[in-house]
Amino acid sequence: MRRRSAIQLISAFCLAGPAWAVETKTAVELGSFAWSDPAGWFGGFSALHVSADGQNLMVLSDRATLVRARILREGDAITGVEITGKWPVLSSTGQPLIGSSGDSEGLAVAPDGSFFVSFERVHRVAHYSVPGSKARVLPRPKAFDQLPNNGSFEALAIDGKQRLYTLTEKGRTENGDIPVYRWNGQVWSTPFVLPQRGRFLPVAADFGPDGRLYVLERSVSLTGFRSRLRRWRLQDDTPTGEEVLFTTGMGGHDNLEGVSIWRDDRGRMRATMVSDDNFLALQRTELVEYLLPD
Repeated sequence: MRRRSAIQLISAFCLAGPAWAVETKTAVELGSFAWSDPAGWFGGFSALHVSADGQNLMVLSDRATLVRARILREGDAITGVEITGKWPVLSSTGQPLIGSSGDSEGLAVAPDGSFFVSFERVHRVAHYSVPGSKARVLPRPKAFDQLPNNGSFEALAIDGKQRLYTLTEKGRTENGDIPVYRWNGQVWSTPFVLPQRGRFLPVAADFGPDGRLYVLERSVSLTGFRSRLRRWRLQDDTPTGEEVLFTTGMGGHDNLEGVSIWRDDRGRMRATMVSDDNFLALQRTELVEYLLPD
């Protein structure tokens, strides 16, 4: 019998899991932009948020650095990025986070402009009122302590009811599904799970303007990275209508780890993604955009 892992929050219904069905749809790649800067802190971007008009960007590195920038565009193409601000991500005592405590991976921006950051290694989620403010760390259930050291909260998203969701990269239920944790402002729960399909692991999530949950996934091998984007409708805490929007070939993009879903001025749904270059010369920071089907 397998040892019970961090999924002790999951109900018996979720452990049983629904009968999953999946539909494949076709997203269209609009282009990619190689973003560079000589600063030593630049890189390692693991999460992003794009403003509703697609013109402004907030990105988070996995070394506890938060950056704001302006996106320059010509038609559907990104032509440049201008950095407008940079801040360290702070602890609850106001100190810059370093080492394993500063492994910041997920970002979700609330309507009031405040934001949440998720961390792995020291598994937790924190709220920040503005960039550069002290952290307000959300309560941590004991189940979080059992999550994989380098495979917990890379994905973070806020739904239309202002509830916060996070997904584990590697932790799975006893049935092999992906647990989804939700913070309603008072307590954590695990209202549902998502199906694990193949070797792809979730690294980012967002709720689109259509209310659907989007999950960016990554597969890694010795020859490079592959990416996949899936989405679901949530009905009474049940994920339905699973769709695969794109699956890239090996090396199609760099190490995509952040996703933001928005509508452009023509009413088209877009996914903007950012890659984590791991601060390695052989990799690159890349902004990638896809046009998504409704």
